[in-house]
Amino acid sequence: MVEALWSAVAFLSGSLPLAWWIGRWGMKVDIRRYGDGNPGAMNVRRAGGRGWFVLALLLEFFKGAIPIWLARHIGGLSDWQLIPLAIAAPVGHAFSPWLGFRGGKALAVTFGVWSGLTLWQIPMLLGGLFALFLRLAPPEARAVRLGMLSLDGLLAFGVAAGWAPAAWLVVALGHTVLLFWTHRRG
Repeated sequence: MVEALWSAVAFLSGSLPLAWWIGRWGMKVDIRRYGDGNPGAMNVRRAGGRGWFVLALLLEFFKGAIPIWLARHIGGLSDWQLIPLAIAAPVGHAFSPWLGFRGGKALAVTFGVWSGLTLWQIPMLLGGLFALFLRLAPPEARAVRLGMLSLDGLLAFGVAAGWAPAAWLVVALGHTVLLFWTHRRG
């Protein structure tokens, strides 16, 4: 029951279209008219520049990190209990009820979730994988898919070797499915 409540909090947090609201209320534009048409931080950058982008990126990141951190440190949840929350926040972003269940690609939220789970370890690894594959195998969508598959493989190895919790692999697999969906074009 407690996990369901925290999962609802994570979904609602993830579903808040903060980048879109920044565009609408701060920049007075609909950011979905730029770039790939998504309501995410990259289109804030395209529509309004670096300053607005940094704000949007941080807010999108924290809406994934904060529910996980709160559930861990205030709610006392750990390992397997965190899986539904860790998946709910990016799903909320990708299928935001605020935007008719048509949200963004959930990349910044996913990084936030991993920061809530592991602090810097997985976000740094994932960022490195994305950067590597963006260089070796553009475009962005392919780099994201290859990065997620690589993370899955590394975590599977880590679980077998005993240095990664199995719950992390389950979260990564859930994120892989979601990010494959949100990055299906390109």
